[in-house]
Parts: sequence; structure tokens; C-alpha cells
Amino acid sequence: MIYVIRHGQTDWNKERRMQGRRGLPLNAHGIEQAQSLRDALKGIRFDHVFSSPQERALQTAEIVSGRSAVTDERLNVIDLGEADGVRLEELKRIGPLPDPEIYKGIEDPNALVRRVFHFMNELQATHGSEENILIAGHRCTTGCIGAFFKGMPEDRNILTLSCDTGEYNTYQFA
Repeated sequence: MIYVIRHGQTDWNKERRMQGRRGLPLNAHGIEQAQSLRDALKGIRFDHVFSSPQERALQTAEIVSGRSAVTDERLNVIDLGEADGVRLEELKRIGPLPDPEIYKGIEDPNALVRRVFHFMNELQATHGSEENILIAGHRCTTGCIGAFFKGMPEDRNILTLSCDTGEYNTYQFA
């Protein structure tokens, strides 16, 4: 079984800011959310634990699993470039993403999907369906994993498939 968790709250979540690769570690509420996830998933022995290299995701993975996580760059949050840290109410968007004509350095969303799908294909090829695997990520990466299992939404908005902050989804390799 694949358990996909989204990191708990940070101060930037609380302040309603875009949070990319310059994001913050968990705040006290985020730690409580991770502990609640741990309680919800207690009794599950994770054979493997993977995480985005972002501290907030790594903290969540390790609190939930009680063990060290293997970080993988392919699980990293989308690079928001100059939009990282911008308040949501001030953000200029194209669909759900910051406008790359206004904010420089924004990662191509198709590149995000390719790297997360690459990770998932490799995971499927190397691990059995009987194993319990925990993956800690972000709104965008948990949405990509949802699209890997459920198919890409027609409008390509993977965020509709993501976990909420401090929540999880489960999937099974075929």
C-alpha cells in the first residue's frame, strides 16, 4: 500500500503565502498535524519512507513513520522562483499557478509531472505491492501522485487530486 502524506502547517501556510523551495519548517500546529497523522496510521509498519528534501516534508515523514526518510529530489515542491513567499491575495496567476511572465524562475508544470511520474514508475518497478510505502510531499507532488494512480484531470489541474495540509491518501500498485 502506498501512503501519500502532505506536510503539516508552516507559518507561510498560516500567513497564506506561496510556499516553494524557500519554505519554512513545520510550526507547532504542523507538528501536531504530523502527530495526528502518526496516530491515524499507527499499527502500520512502513517498509520504506520517502520524502521531498524540503524540511517540512522530511519532518512530517519522520514524525509519522518514526524512522529516517530517504529524500528524493523528484519529490521536491515545484520551484516557484520569484513567486515563492508571495501572499496568495497578491499573487498574479494563470490558472492555479503563478504567472511566469511576471515571476521569473517558475518550473514548468509538465517538468514537475514528469519527474514525479519518473519516481513513481521507478518505485513501482522496484517495490512489491505487498510493501507499505510512505511518501511525504507537498500539494503539487501529492497531486501528481494522485494523477499517476487516477489519471491526469482533463483540465490538467493536479491540485484537485492533492492531499490537504496534514492529511493523507492511499493507493495501490496494480
